[in-house]
Amino acid sequence: MTYRLVSTSRFDRRARQFARAHPGLRARFAQALRDLEADPFQPRLRLHPLHGELEGLHAVSLTHSYRIVITPRIEEETIALLDVGSHHEVYR
Repeated sequence: MTYRLVSTSRFDRRARQFARAHPGLRARFAQALRDLEADPFQPRLRLHPLHGELEGLHAVSLTHSYRIVITPRIEEETIALLDVGSHHEVYR
């Protein structure tokens, strides 16, 4: 089963900023998106639910410091991409 990734305009803007600021992570970022499409439950993505103000959202890890915030819709086989950035930036 493959999932369809749906991005928001905010995510597109943040992804461009992230790629410019972290050129060394571009390949890892692209791989994480491919992995999300293939199977968001792969252990290497470390998919986890968020709490507090971000309850209902999930995040996957790019590195120890960087995350992609998503809304998985498993029944619809879609994943909404919401934000990308450092732990501090996406969990504000």
